[in-house]
Amino acid sequence: MRGKSLTSIPDRAPDENKNQKPRITRRDFLKTSLAAGGGLLAAAGLGRHLVNVFGGKEYDQPRTDTLLKSIAAGDPQELPNIIVIFADDMGLGDLGSFGSQAIRTPFLDQMAAEGASLTSFYASAPVCSPSRAGLLTGRYPVRTLVFDVIQPPGPLDWGFQYILGAVPHGIPEDEALLPEILQRRGYRTGLVGKWHLGWESPHLPNENGFDFFYGGLLSHDTHPYHIYRNTDIEMKEPIDFDRLTKTLTREAVNFISENKDTPFFLYYAQPFPHVPLHASEDFRGQSEGGLYGDSVEELDWSVGEIFKTLKQLGLDEKTLVIFTSDNGPWWEGSTDGLRGRKNMPFEGGFHVPFIARWTGVIPAGLASDVPAMNFDLFAACLSAAGLPLPADRVIDGVDLLPLLKGAGADPLREPLYYYKGRNLTAVRSGDWKYYRRHTTDSGAYPFFPQGPFLFNLQTDPYESYDLSETHPDIVQGLAALLDRQDLQNEANPRGWL
Repeated sequence: MRGKSLTSIPDRAPDENKNQKPRITRRDFLKTSLAAGGGLLAAAGLGRHLVNVFGGKEYDQPRTDTLLKSIAAGDPQELPNIIVIFADDMGLGDLGSFGSQAIRTPFLDQMAAEGASLTSFYASAPVCSPSRAGLLTGRYPVRTLVFDVIQPPGPLDWGFQYILGAVPHGIPEDEALLPEILQRRGYRTGLVGKWHLGWESPHLPNENGFDFFYGGLLSHDTHPYHIYRNTDIEMKEPIDFDRLTKTLTREAVNFISENKDTPFFLYYAQPFPHVPLHASEDFRGQSEGGLYGDSVEELDWSVGEIFKTLKQLGLDEKTLVIFTSDNGPWWEGSTDGLRGRKNMPFEGGFHVPFIARWTGVIPAGLASDVPAMNFDLFAACLSAAGLPLPADRVIDGVDLLPLLKGAGADPLREPLYYYKGRNLTAVRSGDWKYYRRHTTDSGAYPFFPQGPFLFNLQTDPYESYDLSETHPDIVQGLAALLDRQDLQNEANPRGWL
């Protein structure tokens, strides 16, 4: 018997097409691509839903609808006018009444002399959009899901952040904003200047409680930047920014004049002295603070025009006027020596000027160092309008009016928390401020976390000397407050009650 050879030829020839790859037609490719795209979109939709559900972010619009419907109109004769002037990136030390030697602000200084100044007043965030969310909702911005600057996404931002809803396109619809509540109360509401809480529907000013809007949806260092009158573009880019303060002043004065016979709420959100810096010919080169100082001095003039209009119309005693800034200064501007700047959790990023004037109600020349935060303005404005705080959600703000009227120096609340983005970074209780380990302003090691730190703001307002080793008991207590706040936010991120 003959053995089988390793090289013997098989009995039948192999299938010639067995190892050939199948051809993909154009139709098959398109069908496969569409199926894959649909699958990705479905997965993204499911992912977004899961993020919302398990992150506690599911919107609750009926809750806010019920709240707004419950607000009754007030007696127009009893309702005061309210003006909130909100500067952009202005430092604590940029006003004459707060110590500036380089910048002249006679109208704001007069406002302080005729009203009240708070010398321990804080923004609710060290950057634009979250701070504005805190002001208009009365809540820590983290509850509103506005963690950072809101702007149209770039080509790399359409992934997880926007498809899965990790970053909102604007202030959530189920937040009850101050203008929405005052509108139901019977106020005519207007926004002049910078919105920065959404660039598309349903996050536009006229969809969120403002009867009138004139200004920009975004920061003026964003492109394209247009000026809107309500929902229509009135001026397309390029804008003459040198004349912007005068243009906004005209609109603010017109809004006051047109509504002199009805209660009004004016939110005058000045876009300066945020960069790029601009000033008109009347003010350029006039200050000792460079173009930054020129911009601030023109803003001061603008405030003076508002007070002149109120006096001419006989509205002085019927109008509460508040001035503050959204956060500390950025590249230029004075923190009055405080550590840190914009987008930092130190005092220089949060600590801002505050002045309130209400002739016949707020005593002239009052000054207080009781700590307060800009979401307290929400509660103060509702109190001025004779309204209680909403009971269906956590409101972190408390009514400032008793303090502004000179009703003592007791703390408004304890403690105050400081967020940088989503992260709870610091807490203040009394004179003590404690920071978790975080990236700091260290020039030598800017990307490496430092801390924790403990500072006594009474003896060390510039946060220069860490006392964590000498006061471990205080560190332990304040660290426990931060942990407790984190746990509460994790259990109820939106603060629904």
